Amino acid sequence: MALKRPLLEDWLRDYYYDLEVDLGCSGVEDFSFGELRRLVGLRQEDLDAVVFHDSRSLGGLGVRQAVADRFARGEIGRVMVTHGSTEANFLLMNTLLTPGDEVITLAPLYQQLYGVAEGIGCRLKQWQLRFESSFRPQLEELRRLITPETRMVIVNFPHNPTGASLTPEEQQELVRIVAKVGAYLVWDGAFAELSYDRPPLPDPLFEYERVVSMGTLSKAYGLPGLRVGWCLATPEILERFIVLRDYTLLSLSPLIERIAERALAQADTLVSMRRQQAQRNLARLAAWVEEHQDRVQWVPPQGGVSAFLRLHPSIDVEAFCHRLAREHSILLVPGACFGQPQHVRLGFGGGSAGFARGLDAVSRLLHEKLPGRPGDPRTRDRGITAESPGQSNL
Repeated sequence: MALKRPLLEDWLRDYYYDLEVDLGCSGVEDFSFGELRRLVGLRQEDLDAVVFHDSRSLGGLGVRQAVADRFARGEIGRVMVTHGSTEANFLLMNTLLTPGDEVITLAPLYQQLYGVAEGIGCRLKQWQLRFESSFRPQLEELRRLITPETRMVIVNFPHNPTGASLTPEEQQELVRIVAKVGAYLVWDGAFAELSYDRPPLPDPLFEYERVVSMGTLSKAYGLPGLRVGWCLATPEILERFIVLRDYTLLSLSPLIERIAERALAQADTLVSMRRQQAQRNLARLAAWVEEHQDRVQWVPPQGGVSAFLRLHPSIDVEAFCHRLAREHSILLVPGACFGQPQHVRLGFGGGSAGFARGLDAVSRLLHEKLPGRPGDPRTRDRGITAESPGQSNL
């Protein structure tokens, strides 16, 4: 497998861990262990009872049942617990795809969701979400792209980085389009529980036998450090994933599974807190964009906690994000990480005080004359320059 450099992770490696304010990531504010224990009633004796025995290949029965109860109508046989949705994505693509397969992906898109298929040697087709169309998924375009040779269609709704989503009727039509040619539908539901203008979309797991869906505690739950995700599919499909897992990560820690099980049992408490905070920040962001409409354009996100803003064409976006990091200790992700060099991904899921400080810093830089930095070693190392912003590998 020939995997290309992950542009977003490269950017985060440079800045994410050392800056004071995160205005670029796509998850809600993280919980501390103390906060989590209080909110979900996790006692010391619950942890003391954990025995550090190897867990099962598909995950411990308790945590699998917790996932099943929330997302899979209680059917534990359709659940595999994974090291984040990252492992789920890796397992399913390496199991279900072969070199030369035709794969359709959304664009722009989080690179990992297509990068593994690309590394395998699949033939990729882009289903474009366009700013000029308010990032609305055009199902007619999907109909033109899909063929009897299509092996897999990969989507994530609400979408990262734009926050676009589907109506329930559009979701059902998407499933019908994919089922008609017998392809796999990979449904990344990392942001499914962060919806603002309508109830969350249901998981399409039971709509079609070749749906494989993924979820995670990292985005809506504020628990990225647990590294817990899941994959939902028919038992026959999940059984195929075990072979590759036996050659890689084997299983999860029983301690992590115990914490995740309790978090999922109290999921409504965790998600509602962070959703309310994100809604307040989103209202602040809407007012901020209105104040800066001469420099910033946007499509208000329908879900998730990131907006994909388009900056004025006179602004060198890469140089802008570097300056924001170095001079103000604010993380903002340039759209070049998603193949859209005039955009930025702005996350609004964090704490309100840091969010306000971050917006103030962006405001100041927006109204300065920004010098390009074509010799910046950080961008040069990734093959990106201020004059020639990097494109997605897709």
